[in-house]
Amino acid sequence: MFNHSSKTALVTGASRGIGKTISMMLAANGIKVIGVATSEESLKSIQNIDNIIPFCCDISNEKSVEQLYNFSKEHFDSIDILVNNAGIHMDNILLRMKTDEWQKVLDVNLNGPFYLTRVLLKDMIKSKSGRIINISSISGTDGNKGQSNYSASKGGLLAFTKSLAKEVGRRNITVNCIAPGVIETDMIAHLTDTVKKNYLDRIPLKKFGKPEDIGKMILFLSSDEASYITGQTFYIDGGISLN
Repeated sequence: MFNHSSKTALVTGASRGIGKTISMMLAANGIKVIGVATSEESLKSIQNIDNIIPFCCDISNEKSVEQLYNFSKEHFDSIDILVNNAGIHMDNILLRMKTDEWQKVLDVNLNGPFYLTRVLLKDMIKSKSGRIINISSISGTDGNKGQSNYSASKGGLLAFTKSLAKEVGRRNITVNCIAPGVIETDMIAHLTDTVKKNYLDRIPLKKFGKPEDIGKMILFLSSDEASYITGQTFYIDGGISLN
């Protein structure tokens, strides 16, 4: 559908949910993918998929990210597509939120993309080519009760995207962001029927999104056809952010 001309990709949070779907869709389109997750056990879900190379990495740790970079260099000259998808949430109202709950969420959701983008960017600059796609959330612009840490980290990704796009555009590197709404993954499986109904009432399309909806946008933004798009945030949310 789109031209990816023998590209390579690195996707974080690749063992489940949106990240797994993204990895599988990229791989199905002939892209070689390094799929990253935090445990060897979770990586079993993608270890036998063609074009996907699993790797265990704690992206919130600089040394672990350096090991990931060295691993990528063993397999590819450079990474053409970086998808910063990994994210966690530790919900609590602010008055009860522990410092550890705040810090861990920012370490994974914001510091991780910083560490990984910085180390891969050098090769992209040398080759004067690259696609960086950050997965944020509608919580990054709209906020959400009990998620001040998560919302802050995802809002930081939006600003990070715009700033970096301005820095590296002249090197033919695009930087874009996707802000998913309520997507059918295990992250919403714990929601009660009442909460789900409340969400559906606010969504103009009256349905939840699917991971494939995010994957399709990744395929486009990482393709040659998207070469003139940078610094943008794309809301894939069924229209809920219109409210």
